[in-house]
Amino acid sequence: MKTSVYIATSLDGFIARPNGGLDWLGSPSGDGEDYGYSAFMDSVDVLVMGRNTFDKVLSFGDWPYGSKPVVVLTSRSLDIPETVSKHVETMSCSPYELVDRLAARGANHLYIDGANTIQRFLDAGLIQRLIITRIPVLIGSGIPLFGPLAKDVRLRHVDTRVFPTGLVQTEYEIAA
Repeated sequence: MKTSVYIATSLDGFIARPNGGLDWLGSPSGDGEDYGYSAFMDSVDVLVMGRNTFDKVLSFGDWPYGSKPVVVLTSRSLDIPETVSKHVETMSCSPYELVDRLAARGANHLYIDGANTIQRFLDAGLIQRLIITRIPVLIGSGIPLFGPLAKDVRLRHVDTRVFPTGLVQTEYEIAA
């Protein structure tokens, strides 16, 4: 099973404001550039996110994932809107159990999203690839992408792409 992260951060390392706001992301370009997101999503079998991320995505109005299967990790009851219920399910389990369950269903590549979920998967040693796009803005405080870990996580640089909009996207593999 391959697990990857594809996420944007402010230059100071935050994925959202303290209240979850994403207004700072703005719209960096009107040239149609998707920064490799479509190709990445085409390679993914299942998207895994936490409850807070799911709630935030629902607030966007339009469901951005089409028919891509989505698993929401939550220990609380969750009402899934009928418009996405065919593609969204909940699980309450450890990252290890989730990977085992989805692998048994034939999934080969998981997209892990949301700060807490990413941190749990990193801590469990279950992330193989990180694609982090830094937006050239400092927001000063917010929800950090990374938090405390039980041990260091060594990374190997794979590639860095600089876009005309000022965005810098870096890809890492977890070093063995």
